[in-house]
Amino acid sequence: MASRKRLTKPVRGRPPTGTALTAADRMRRMRERRKADGLKPVVSWVPHTAPVYSPHRLLEARSLAMHAVIAQKIERDPKLLDVPRNNLKRWITRWEDAAPAWYHEWRGIMDRPWPEIAGIITEPSEQGARLRQSSPFAGVLSAAERKRIYEAFRA
Repeated sequence: MASRKRLTKPVRGRPPTGTALTAADRMRRMRERRKADGLKPVVSWVPHTAPVYSPHRLLEARSLAMHAVIAQKIERDPKLLDVPRNNLKRWITRWEDAAPAWYHEWRGIMDRPWPEIAGIITEPSEQGARLRQSSPFAGVLSAAERKRIYEAFRA
């Protein structure tokens, strides 16, 4: 019969000395060394990320900027108020009897004096943002003016 050798795994790492520290003791010593070096202990992880900006907020800011430029342009040339009024007249032909609520809201706003209208379209509130989403002022700005504002708000 052939002799069989017993196969054993080779021992890896340092040979045991019997004086090894526990994991907790090693951690304690490391913390003491770091504290002695003036390092602060880390007690929680806080990811370092850039602030997240909502694309919706960016669109609202762009719309506000566009309406501010529209207000300046109409202030210089009040005849441009005919553009939103004509838009409203054209829109009502689409709906006939079932016009949306915002249409009637804009009709009431456009009957006011220009300084009030300018204040409403440039109001940085939730109501102003809501009204600007269905603005009848399309066509007041030229393509170049719109392009300039869009480029300024490109993310």
